[in-house]
Amino acid sequence: MAKKKSSKSTSNTIALNKKARHEYFLSDKFEAGVELQGWEVKSIRAGKVNISDTYIHLKNGEAFLLGSQIQPLNSASTHVICDPMRYRKLLLNKREIDRLVGATEREGFSLIATAMYWKKCWVKLEFHLAKGKKMHDKRADTKDKDWSREKERLMKHKAR
Repeated sequence: MAKKKSSKSTSNTIALNKKARHEYFLSDKFEAGVELQGWEVKSIRAGKVNISDTYIHLKNGEAFLLGSQIQPLNSASTHVICDPMRYRKLLLNKREIDRLVGATEREGFSLIATAMYWKKCWVKLEFHLAKGKKMHDKRADTKDKDWSREKERLMKHKAR
C-alpha cells in the first residue's frame, strides 16, 4: 500500500516585500542563504518577520542583510540577547559577491530583498539588482495596470 502524504498545504514563503516592485526596476535575481541564530529560526517559524525596508550591504567581500526585523518570541531564552535589527550575513559564492560588487559600484545598482522563504530546511532570501524609479515611472506603471484591468473588464462583459 502507498503511504498517504501529510495534508499540510503550507506555503514556503515566509515574508514578501511587495513595495519593491513599485519602488524599483528589478533586473537580476539572486538567492542566498541567511546565517541565523536559534531564536531567529523559532521566530521565523512563528511568522514574526518583516522585510519591507530591507536591503543588502557589501563590505569586505561579504554580504549583509540590513533593515530586516525578526521579533523575538516571549519564550526566548533569558541568557541570549535578542537584537531584532542585527546585521545578518548572507551566504553567497565568491563569484556572486564579485559580480554584485561590480554592479553596485560601477553601474549604480542597489540590492533589494524581495522575498524570504523555506527551501527544504533552510531559510533563503531572494534579492534583486535594482535601480530606483522616478515619480513619473511610478505613475506610468499605475496607469498601465489600470488600463489592463479596464481591458479585462471590457472583454469580460463583451463575452457575455
